[in-house]
Amino acid sequence: MIEQVQMEMDRLVRQLQADQREDGSWDYAFDTGIMTDAYMIILLRILEIDDEELVYKLTQRIESKQEDNGSWKLYHNEKAGNLSRTIEAYIALHVSGVYSKEYPALQKSKQFIIAHGGIGKAGAFTKLLLILLGQRSWPKHFPVPIGALLLPSYFPVNIYRISVFGRANIIPILLFAHQKYQVDLSIDLSDLQVRNHESDHTEFFQMEEWRGYFNSAIDQFKSYLHTFFHFNQAAVDFAKEYMMKRIEPDGTFLSYFSSTFYMIIALLSTGYEKTSPVILNAVEGLKAMETTIDGWPHIQYTTAGVWNTSLISSALQEAGVEAENPMIVKANHFLLTRQHTLFGDWILHNTRALPGGWGFSNINMINPDVDDTTASLRAVIGHSILRPEWMQAWSRGLQWTLSMQNDDGGWPAFERGVGDELLKWVPVKGAAFVLSDASSADLTGRTLEFLGNTSKLNKDHPQMIAGKKWLKENQRADGSWYGRWGICYIYGTWAAMTGLMAAGEKQTTPAVQRGVDWLERIQNKDGGWGESCESDLKKQYVPLEKSTLTHTAWALEALIAVSDFPTDQINRGIQYLVKEGQGTGWEYDYPKGQGMGGEFYIHYHSYRYIWPLQTLSRYIKKYSFL
Repeated sequence: MIEQVQMEMDRLVRQLQADQREDGSWDYAFDTGIMTDAYMIILLRILEIDDEELVYKLTQRIESKQEDNGSWKLYHNEKAGNLSRTIEAYIALHVSGVYSKEYPALQKSKQFIIAHGGIGKAGAFTKLLLILLGQRSWPKHFPVPIGALLLPSYFPVNIYRISVFGRANIIPILLFAHQKYQVDLSIDLSDLQVRNHESDHTEFFQMEEWRGYFNSAIDQFKSYLHTFFHFNQAAVDFAKEYMMKRIEPDGTFLSYFSSTFYMIIALLSTGYEKTSPVILNAVEGLKAMETTIDGWPHIQYTTAGVWNTSLISSALQEAGVEAENPMIVKANHFLLTRQHTLFGDWILHNTRALPGGWGFSNINMINPDVDDTTASLRAVIGHSILRPEWMQAWSRGLQWTLSMQNDDGGWPAFERGVGDELLKWVPVKGAAFVLSDASSADLTGRTLEFLGNTSKLNKDHPQMIAGKKWLKENQRADGSWYGRWGICYIYGTWAAMTGLMAAGEKQTTPAVQRGVDWLERIQNKDGGWGESCESDLKKQYVPLEKSTLTHTAWALEALIAVSDFPTDQINRGIQYLVKEGQGTGWEYDYPKGQGMGGEFYIHYHSYRYIWPLQTLSRYIKKYSFL
């Protein structure tokens, strides 16, 4: 089998070599379905920007993803379809001007929407879109008044107690909600209402207890500011300044589609012209996120240039490609040009650190995260050793990573100390995904794996001990760990187990053995592993009806890390990776990442190459001489 494994590794290396860009990066698609495509059409119509070729092609991609029952889904096995995505797709196709309401695709989606309660049953963020388009009215009182943006850091709940991802979306929302802003696209969606099921304002808007809290806090704060007469205007100015200071070089707001879309709406609400340079630059930034999938354009939620490149460079080096190979040199030079030198919001809770991290996208210059930083450091370690002039950059990245550890011993994604338990009580589906950036098993495990295996940090270092303690305390009763940024329990368990082993945990400890037992229990008959996106909604492992390359690679890496000999389970999994590496089917496009459970899932087009290559390499390294 070793020969077959090596042949598959060689094939993967050739594929990655062929796909590398001239600048050294890999730009495999960051595919989030049709949501951003729909919003892009709507945005172009709001701004009266004539780009009919793009609009037409986006409508074609959206229509190509429609299900037979008229719906659009977040993932293949979402049973009935997704009401919010279907409403957004319907609106986009309608306002595009390409189709009339009588077009079959629109008629089928209309039937689905009505059968599932109408637009009154839309999710919170789709409800916001309906309000913006004048299809619903603004509530008399938005649950969070804009004055809450000025609450200082010593208040129990303030804007800096939520994640930077949450801030980037919530701040512009609060601004245009305060203005009660709406646009007129001359559409009428009243035929999508189901009267006996209607509710004007659900979830996001029925939060009177939160509004009461914020009003009380604001009144208390204002009492200290006896001469501060224009409180709301100061909050409006704060919101605008916050956005403007975080515009990336490409014009986007922190490089996210949603935050940029909301920023544009917020600026319009305060009087900016549609032709304002900041708005037009933002639109061009969003257009630059376009990629091509199956012949149609897709507007990515963000680009994944740094993430793809760091993981691929590491996987290639694991597979035996030398650090001085031109492919690796180009990749790592690209990565080093993307290391951050500017302070971002992370400094607010990590005041003693200097910049040195990496962000997710190739355009991200001020919003680094721990996972991209450790991934980039893994990739460039070879050059840092060979080229002393690069060692300073590597050391800055290592110090930034160490500085980001939470007080509980775990690692977050973007910021220390914003995992407030209070935020879990916000009555909006998925709110914790947006508002919290708590320690997670995937971030903690992957960071420990980097520190132990790449940086060679002493296993007795206090931060290693604290990280191991957090992982063991957060293992689930069934032996698994939950992974925040992937799907889901296989992802978290892989990260936790490889992290524990790199940090010096023994194979025989109960936490490790429980993880092994769980992974072996859920292995499929074909030798692979597969997990459903429903896991993050049900808060427990839900098997997928088919195995996937990525889930199989993750599970195998965990088992390889703890086993001195190739077990039957490991060998069967390796055989699956070799046999299915060039397969096709929906399971190859199934999301392996998530941004917001129940709302936002990610299909990484790079993953079918990265993780099998890395896993097969580790199998060869550990067992080929036995």
